[in-house]
Amino acid sequence: MKRIGDIITYVFDENMMDKADRYSIFFSCWKDMTDKNGIPAAATHSWIKSLDNGLVWIEVDHPGWKQILQTKERKLLYDFRYRFPNMGISGISIMLCRPGTRPENTKSKPVVENVAKEGECDVSPCTDDQPQDFEYGDIKNKALKKLLMRLEKSIVDRNT
Repeated sequence: MKRIGDIITYVFDENMMDKADRYSIFFSCWKDMTDKNGIPAAATHSWIKSLDNGLVWIEVDHPGWKQILQTKERKLLYDFRYRFPNMGISGISIMLCRPGTRPENTKSKPVVENVAKEGECDVSPCTDDQPQDFEYGDIKNKALKKLLMRLEKSIVDRNT
């Protein structure tokens, strides 16, 4: 009969513990990877889902983040391979997560709160190809009004 210490030593040998440490580092490196690649905000909207047969699966919470990450995919792959040369990483797959499957530790507060909910609109839609002239006073949602005013100012500043 074997002692419990022998069984634990057998199950948790040094090689397995080293491998577990590498995987732990791998799954916790995402924020650093996004920071290094100039997209720090992506870390709160995406996460490493798994590593399967050399493919790093990354989930995002919005299609826009998928597009942004795809523009950095080559660089991210290079960084994964550089940081984890013994993991045999051969590619990256970026996918949109299903509603309700987002990990708790990646949730972030929305940048703008109280923006009109889907289906609600405070401004009448344009009926022809030309944009309508409107005053900001026509917009009832204060957060949306403030956001549009900042956007207009940044566009004007960029064009001058």
